[in-house]
Amino acid sequence: MNVIVLLVVFAAITAVYGWLMKHVALKGLHLSRSFSRRAVFEGEEAELVEVVVNDRPFIIPWLRVESRISPHLRFGSRENLDVSGEMYHQSLFTVMPYQRITRRHKVHFLHRGAYDIGNAALTAGDVTGGGQCTREQHMNVPVLVYPRLLEDHELPVPLTRLTGEWALRQQLLHDPFLINGIRTYQPGDPVRDIHWPATARMGETQVRLHDPSAQARLMVLINGQLSDDQWDNLMDYEQPRIERVISMAATLCVHALRAGLTAGFAANMPLDTHSHECTVLMPSGGSAREEELLAAFARLKILRLVSFNPFLASLADLTDMDIVVLTCYESEALHEQINRLSRQGNRVTLHVLDGGGGAA
Repeated sequence: MNVIVLLVVFAAITAVYGWLMKHVALKGLHLSRSFSRRAVFEGEEAELVEVVVNDRPFIIPWLRVESRISPHLRFGSRENLDVSGEMYHQSLFTVMPYQRITRRHKVHFLHRGAYDIGNAALTAGDVTGGGQCTREQHMNVPVLVYPRLLEDHELPVPLTRLTGEWALRQQLLHDPFLINGIRTYQPGDPVRDIHWPATARMGETQVRLHDPSAQARLMVLINGQLSDDQWDNLMDYEQPRIERVISMAATLCVHALRAGLTAGFAANMPLDTHSHECTVLMPSGGSAREEELLAAFARLKILRLVSFNPFLASLADLTDMDIVVLTCYESEALHEQINRLSRQGNRVTLHVLDGGGGAA
């Protein structure tokens, strides 16, 4: 008789607990995520911090957090983490009353892009599996993956020669009468720029900073096609060649900005999947320009909106610029557009990714 009473009491407790799990448990659960870095370069790592907070006075025997995450984000540690097909990620927790759980996952970023892993499905249940409830949670957890910047030896010789010419030209453009400050001497600074009174006062060599009397402008034009007669968007296995073009363009822009030029880029591709406008960022400078351009390169979608030749024809406002055209092919029509850009007063360099390059 006592056994029956115990069974009835146990069943009643289980039923009540199951009902609480089903109707109340997730109302007291809060999930938050954040990346340790908001932007990384392709190939780098960052931490994904996952925090679960239970503000209710009862135990949640198991909590499953499921997310659909891009296969280009590879998780390092798999402890308490189930990864299915490199796309579906499940984290498992046992949550005590009023407990706060923090987990850190190493994430390796394999591919350029803009990612957000804010959406998650939370499922809580009791030990019997009878009382379960599920809730969708939407969070904003963005991370930008910049394209990999190429080393000097990875750039074709004509392009490395260009970067050297930019730095030299900016040195020649400095106006000795326009001084905007001083800084510590760096190897390569001309002796004539040494500020001797500041050097004596500060105990280390200081040089004058000059404003440029004129500033060279770089514009990189990216062709998102593999052939002149391409009529559809590229397949996944075809896109690495365009990714190489994007990395090369980002590298050139960063080199130019660090050499003192202004920089921008344009492509016959959009910054957003739903956009119907080609990307055009006119040359500009400033302390935040490098980050701005890298963010745009991260968001650039490999979706050709218009053919490259009509796109070049639409850039009628480009004058007095250093223009670098990056393409995977060349054609007579393409050379006609390059000649037109030259006639507009630009210095144009064509680089064919799987071929040679030259100045037009």
